[in-house]
Amino acid sequence: MSIALRRVRDYLELVRFSHTLFALPFALMGAVLAAWGPDGLSGRPRDWLGVLLCMATARSAAMAFNRLVDRDLDARNPRTAGRHIPRGALSPAAVALFTLFCAGAFVASTLIFLPNPWPLRLAVPVLLWLLAYSYTKRFTSLAHFWLGASLSLSPIAAWIALRGDIAWPPVWLGLAVFWWVSGFDLIYACQDADYDRKAGLNSVPARLGIGGALRLAAVCHALMIVGLVGLGVSYPLGAIYWAGVAAAVVLLVYEHSLVRPDDLDRVNLAFFHVNVIISVGLLLATLLDLAV
Repeated sequence: MSIALRRVRDYLELVRFSHTLFALPFALMGAVLAAWGPDGLSGRPRDWLGVLLCMATARSAAMAFNRLVDRDLDARNPRTAGRHIPRGALSPAAVALFTLFCAGAFVASTLIFLPNPWPLRLAVPVLLWLLAYSYTKRFTSLAHFWLGASLSLSPIAAWIALRGDIAWPPVWLGLAVFWWVSGFDLIYACQDADYDRKAGLNSVPARLGIGGALRLAAVCHALMIVGLVGLGVSYPLGAIYWAGVAAAVVLLVYEHSLVRPDDLDRVNLAFFHVNVIISVGLLLATLLDLAV
C-alpha cells in the first residue's frame, strides 16, 4: 500500500468513518420526509449532495477533535491506547489540521443550500455544539445525552436544509435519535467504568455502576420508540413504517440481551452491528412506506 493510501486509511479509521452509518440513515430520513410529495421526491439534486457532505464533514470534524482532545486520556486507557495519536500513527498537529479542514468543509457545504439561508446561519452554532461534546466527561455525567443531542440534530437539520422551516415530524424523529444514541452510548461506556473512576472522569456507569447504566439505557430505548410513534402519527406514515418500528423494538430487546453487568464481551456487537441494522432498517421501511 502506498504512503498516500495508508494516510487516507489512517484518517478514515481515526474518525471511524464506517460508523457514519449510525446517524446518516436518520439524516436521510429527515430529508426524505421533508422532500416527499404527491409526485415522490422533490428538490434539487445538489441539496441531497449537501446533506451527505454536511453529515460526513461535521461528523469527521467532531470525531477528529475528540481524538485530539482525549489523546492523553486515550494513552492511559488500555482499551484506547492503540488509537492513532497515542500509538504515533498520526501527530496531534496533523489531526488538528484535519479537524480544521473538516470544519471548514462543513461550513462551506452549507452554501449548497442557498438561497435557503438557515443551514449557513446555523452551521457555526451546530459545529460548536458538536465539538463541545469532547469536554463534557470532564464536568458532567450527562455526556452521553450531549452526544445523543448532537446526533439528534441530523434529521432536524436535514429537514430545515430542504424546507427552510421546522415541523413536528423531524422533532419527533430527532427525539427518537436522541434517546437511541444516549442509550447505546450508555451501554458502550460501561467498558470504561473502572477507568473513568480512576481518571476522575464523569459517566453514568462510573457514577451508578454498570447495572444502573444498563437499566437507564433500557429506559432510553423505550423512549426512542415513543419518538418513532410520534413521527408515525404526526407525518403520518403507514403499515410498512410501523412494521419497521416493530422490528426495531425486537432488535433493541436483542441488543440488551447481549450485555449484562458481569459480561460485556459482546458490547461491540450490540453497539455497531445491531444499531446499524436498526438505523438502515428504519430508513428502508420509511422509503418503502412512502413509495407504495
